[in-house]
Amino acid sequence: MPQKIIDLLNEGMHANNSDRFRKNNVIRLPKEGRLVLTGDIHGHPRNLERIMNFADLSNNPDTHLILQEILHGGPEDDQGGCLSYKMLFDVVRYKIRFQDRLHILMGNHDTAIINNSKVLKNGKEMNRAMKLALEHEFQNQTNDIELAIKQFLFSQPLAAEFNRIWMSHSLPSDHLLDKFDSKITERQIKVNDVVRPGSVYLLTWGRKHSQQLLDKMAEMFDVDLFILGHQTQKEGWAQLGENLIILASEHNHGCIMDLDMRKSYTIDSLKECIIQLSSIC
Repeated sequence: MPQKIIDLLNEGMHANNSDRFRKNNVIRLPKEGRLVLTGDIHGHPRNLERIMNFADLSNNPDTHLILQEILHGGPEDDQGGCLSYKMLFDVVRYKIRFQDRLHILMGNHDTAIINNSKVLKNGKEMNRAMKLALEHEFQNQTNDIELAIKQFLFSQPLAAEFNRIWMSHSLPSDHLLDKFDSKITERQIKVNDVVRPGSVYLLTWGRKHSQQLLDKMAEMFDVDLFILGHQTQKEGWAQLGENLIILASEHNHGCIMDLDMRKSYTIDSLKECIIQLSSIC
């Protein structure tokens, strides 16, 4: 059983790296077809089920799906261990099946797992909580499973883009922008990049972006609009700037977007594409 999981994660890592729409560390989506885009999922099984049903990748060959922040949250074992790694394994299976149409973006919880740093969610240190559950299930092979999880997470792209819309987990905070290397989207990622103040860390952990920063990032990436996750939104989404929408898909008010990649969008027309997950069977 453990070796099958390790082989699965290794195959998923290969699928991430060989995605035909991946250019270095960015998914450059085609200018046709449909895009279903999520915010953070954090182990919410019902919302993942709704997302997969809505995207229906098996019956919609022109549909792409972007997921992010799968781990940390959701069901726990009897000892309070976080079982979200089971959802990650399911998502990896989807990635292998729909290699060039399902894309998983790197998030801050992913970088925290890769660099073994503490990360809190609802008052709980999530890396320790997930480690407890992994030890309970995999016992003396836990370290091997952990390594395979880290290697898969490390292989994820940083962002996706189409029609001048940029999608990533977050953006650097204002006060750390001068430390951000925009070439991180083009060059090979190193472990130091996911540790503060590395550029992957900055790209996944930033919050409370000023309009000045958004304008600078838009010029840097040659885009007009941003769709991010990371920042908790009780209503499932929010507009937090003239050109920024935050999506959250991790709770009962979670939302996603359903976009036509042939179209150009404004911030107002993007808002018309937001769908409440509770409305999906």
